[in-house]
Amino acid sequence: MTANQKIRVMVVDDSMLARSMLIKGLSAHPRIEVVGYAINALDAKNKLPQLNPDVMTLDVEMPAVNGIEFLKRLLPTHPMPVILVSSLDLKVFDALAAGAVDFVRKPDEQQSTEAFIASLAQKVIIAASAKVRTRPAAAPGRSAAPAAPPTAVTPLGGTAMDRVIVGLGASTGGTEATLEVMKRLPADIPAMVIVQHMPPGFTKMYADRLNRLCRMEVREAQNGDELRRGLALVAPADLQARVVRTGGRYTLACTPGEKVSGHRPSVDALFHSMAETVTCSMAGIIMTGMGQDGAAGLLAMRKKGAYTIGQDKESSVVYGMPGVAHKIGAVMVQASCENVSTVLLRHLKTLG
Repeated sequence: MTANQKIRVMVVDDSMLARSMLIKGLSAHPRIEVVGYAINALDAKNKLPQLNPDVMTLDVEMPAVNGIEFLKRLLPTHPMPVILVSSLDLKVFDALAAGAVDFVRKPDEQQSTEAFIASLAQKVIIAASAKVRTRPAAAPGRSAAPAAPPTAVTPLGGTAMDRVIVGLGASTGGTEATLEVMKRLPADIPAMVIVQHMPPGFTKMYADRLNRLCRMEVREAQNGDELRRGLALVAPADLQARVVRTGGRYTLACTPGEKVSGHRPSVDALFHSMAETVTCSMAGIIMTGMGQDGAAGLLAMRKKGAYTIGQDKESSVVYGMPGVAHKIGAVMVQASCENVSTVLLRHLKTLG
């Protein structure tokens, strides 16, 4: 798709008020053309062949067939980028697991309609060039089982891992890519900090989901949390997360502040803090996402002796952040999201 071509969008929402807001707001964007709408999943299925959109916006909660079930049936046979429009609801992660590219939170008293539309339009533009990763279709009436950790993962053991810190950053497509990494790691991983670009309210739910599906403890970080082995901390939305060292002890500062590289939390903010303060062994991982957040910070880490990994182009939903990091020489090894854990573990075992 060229920069001059308009992105054809189909809006799927059972609320007439919400549909009107979405259609009016998106139609005002110079890069977007709303080619039609649907009031439910069946209506969307019937209209898709005629409308042939580039991107679909999809309400998660709809009567009869909800957005998640619709995605499971649609994407294996009609792969296309889908942006979820969701309230503060855990089901958004099930929909992302079903193949949606990204999501935007419905406006509430904390967010204006204008800010919501601007965020959605930006995500639509990103999604238009995203790679859709589909899963096999689930049998009608049957939900796919949640992802389970692989059965055989050898603990790292020893005490060397007590003196290692791992940072991981991701954006568009990163919720599932990060899960693919984390579920393949043992419970006794080194201390980890994860930055995933996400709206307020969702980072705790995401951390809780990782905690259920992975072996190690995962939780949303709080200001002053100590970094320790076996614990992965997810940076809270709308705060900057930076590693702080006091003697031989490392904590995570989660504080308000300006956006860095356009984001809060920012992968660059985390990675630069690690490059500046961490004196023990460290590793940095940059995953799928639009833009370049994290690339400069990862390069700074590499220059300080960190082992650095970038997700490869083939497995990235959007090869922006890892692509820029690779281009500027910040990445030592590229790997698919399924193999990042293997590369990391192989390196960690050399430290013991």
